Amino acid sequence: VLLFKLEGQLIRRNPDFSMDDRLLLDKIDFDDLTIELDGSVYKINERSFPTVDPADPYALTDDEQALMKELRSAFLGSPKLHEHTVFLYEYGSMYKIFNGNLLYHGCVPLEDDGSMTRVELFGEVCSGKAYFELAEDIAHRAFFNKEPAAVDFMYFLNCSEASPLCGRKTKTFERAYIDDPAAWHEPKNPYYSFYYNRETCDMILSEFGLDPDFAHIINGHTPVRTVKGELPIRAEGRLIVIDGGFCEKYHETTGIAGYTLIYNSHGLRLKAHHPFRSVEEALNANRDMHSDSEIIETRRHRIMVEDTDYGDIIKAEIEDLYSLLDYRK
Repeated sequence: VLLFKLEGQLIRRNPDFSMDDRLLLDKIDFDDLTIELDGSVYKINERSFPTVDPADPYALTDDEQALMKELRSAFLGSPKLHEHTVFLYEYGSMYKIFNGNLLYHGCVPLEDDGSMTRVELFGEVCSGKAYFELAEDIAHRAFFNKEPAAVDFMYFLNCSEASPLCGRKTKTFERAYIDDPAAWHEPKNPYYSFYYNRETCDMILSEFGLDPDFAHIINGHTPVRTVKGELPIRAEGRLIVIDGGFCEKYHETTGIAGYTLIYNSHGLRLKAHHPFRSVEEALNANRDMHSDSEIIETRRHRIMVEDTDYGDIIKAEIEDLYSLLDYRK
């Protein structure tokens, strides 16, 4: 209940997020404990909401405010959490271009016609690569400047259908309070339909300044349901999904325990891991963690260090050294 109250407050003060459909506490009929969603009426499985005032459902009680103060203090005072967060900001980014490949976690938000979604946030309108860069800038302002609106934006990044890190409508309320699975479906951004098409992936690679004939999109976030025949390689090899469902709770859904993408001088290779059951089973049955390997792409000519991003750094350092020698002369 605390979660939905605080989400409601955040969504109301940020109309740019376009997440009013997640304001659900005020939609509950507290007399018969039902809620109407998308034209259907569902029974709520909770019998009472003693801390929810129907006249102002998103207001915190005094006890809830005191509890949130304690929780906030615990989070801000955690050295380990701070260490992990600093690590993310030091090394992380919304996307990464590495050796001619584009890596990102979730999606490039698209419209129903396959075009890139234009979003308006904090007075700026953008799409594609510019949207990723705006999101990264706002995320940095949230951590380093503590701007309240930027801090709110971190919630948007986490669970909005229009977020590059998420791309689906999160149904936390429905899964918590409605027993009917029909209410649990989480609509996804059209990206997850279009990313099977070569034309869409070529468009995305070009948007980020890469050559579609040689580059790949390395995509995370979406477990690959191999048990249903899904493949991690999509769009004629342009896109590779490397999530696969490493988390144990996904194993029954995916049938595997995730992927490892190997990139070396010969090309690209993908390893699919079988689920690891337990240490006891591995010891008693002498059963190790097995993997199946698949070659995705083989280079005619082996890739040398000078052909990589790291090679460019070395060449730049060599040029600097030559410049120093000329300076000494």
